[in-house]
Amino acid sequence: MEQKRHGVGLTGFASMPPVSPAAPSDGDLETLNSIRSLLAGKRIALLTGAGLSTDSGIPDYRGPDSPPRSPMTYQEFVGDPANRQRYWARNHIGWSRLRHADPNEGHRAAAEMERRGLLSGVITQNVDRLHEDAGSFNVVDLHGRYDQVVCLNCRRIYSRSLLAAVLEELNPGFLEEATQSGLVEMAPDADSTVEDQGLISSFVVALCPACGGTLKPDFVYFGENVPRERVERSYAIVDDAAALLVAGSSLTVMSGLRFVRHAAKHGKPVVIVNRGETRGDDRATIKLDAGVSEALTWLAAELPPL
Repeated sequence: MEQKRHGVGLTGFASMPPVSPAAPSDGDLETLNSIRSLLAGKRIALLTGAGLSTDSGIPDYRGPDSPPRSPMTYQEFVGDPANRQRYWARNHIGWSRLRHADPNEGHRAAAEMERRGLLSGVITQNVDRLHEDAGSFNVVDLHGRYDQVVCLNCRRIYSRSLLAAVLEELNPGFLEEATQSGLVEMAPDADSTVEDQGLISSFVVALCPACGGTLKPDFVYFGENVPRERVERSYAIVDDAAALLVAGSSLTVMSGLRFVRHAAKHGKPVVIVNRGETRGDDRATIKLDAGVSEALTWLAAELPPL
């Protein structure tokens, strides 16, 4: 079956290498020099979104070239067993691909900036754990993490790798059949779309091995609130910095936009690097419409030590 333009094939995703960042264009370089002048000598809080992970082969939700997406909401997931079956079937495929993603140069640049003391910390809206894989250590996974699942009844936490093995045992040959059926597209939360609805309807969902409760990926769905502890830790990272740098987020949801508003309210400069408009553009001191990996790589090399 022909793959859709924005899709990532089942075999293609696993073999997709991180993209090396291109050199900034002359126009971008002028703006980057302004950003360097603004941020020089300041400790920076870094807020990242899905646009940072696109160079690792993970598509984003709202980039200028992204197809329309309708992620499942928390209410849809908990309210209908058929929705849970559909979600876990798709996630089983998505996990088999997403777990092969590697950090790109942007993730490594962020880790280098933190190592040099330039960052107060990283707040990421991504669930892919690529910041940690690249070596960042003071990271708030604002929306949770894709490599864990939680029981909604007893609240036990399990590794996604363990669940993958259970799902494979419950659904032998499913991934092979899905490969033949065709994966239409991937999403940043390891969701995917499968055209073969018969394949979906036969999928066996795993329950909590301890209590038989409903298992859910350990990240924040649309319609859920970010846990207070993560929000407080994120505010602390912003408060401990003299500037906020947003990289690869459209700031469409309030979970990230609140930190832009908080920084601007307290008179801290806000720099936004993102392809396309964001909801925080009106509060940005400088906005650069460019690739995130190349911008972070350039800044990591050019910003002077504190």
